[in-house]
Amino acid sequence: MPPVDLLAFGPHPDDIEIGMGATIAHHVARGLAVGLCDLTRGEMGSNGTPEEREREAESARVVLGADWRVNLGLPDRHLRDVPEQVRPIVELIRASRPSVIALPHWADRHPDHTAACTLVTAAAFSSGLRRYEAEGEAWRADWLVHYFINTPGEPSFVVDVSEFYEIKQRALACHASQFVPRGEGAAPTRLTSPLFAQLVESRDAQLGALAGVRWAEGFVVCEPIIRRHLLKRRHESREPRA
Repeated sequence: MPPVDLLAFGPHPDDIEIGMGATIAHHVARGLAVGLCDLTRGEMGSNGTPEEREREAESARVVLGADWRVNLGLPDRHLRDVPEQVRPIVELIRASRPSVIALPHWADRHPDHTAACTLVTAAAFSSGLRRYEAEGEAWRADWLVHYFINTPGEPSFVVDVSEFYEIKQRALACHASQFVPRGEGAAPTRLTSPLFAQLVESRDAQLGALAGVRWAEGFVVCEPIIRRHLLKRRHESREPRA
């Protein structure tokens, strides 16, 4: 895979869009290269076939403007920190050499989301070990940032995505098999309820309101964030006092 600045991992083909779709669009607009990776094909989902979900994911990628999207085809509902699952993630990280890796928060209600956090964290660490046996040269991203999917939490920081929120909504709409399934076999799920869209939008609206903007997406990091000074806004330098 061509190198990227940001590599985002999602357990299922719609999770990246739910948690950080607008942030993806924001980075693309800044001219940064973005890669997306779905760990599973979502084959255990109540609606949609794996083939449908992959097509929807690709349509969403085009909407978001990401450079590429891959699906590793790991077993849905059986994500584990085991060598046969860690290795393909390591090889993707080594091939794409991201500065930032985005992954789900570790305290989500969905077991696959917490498992994905553990799995990608292990792979990101192993990728930096030169003696870890996998294709590619050792590579360690500058940092890992965690995004929220289902369970809202306290962010370390938020990204103002007001300008790009409509793109997130269009990307989510690409996943019709999950949000508006049709046909005799369609099953009601948490995602098919209008309340799920309300949950996502109310979370992003609340984070935005707390930060003084219309929409924001929240992220958590496990390390101190360095600031150059205590001033909130940028000020022109002043002459030092005598």
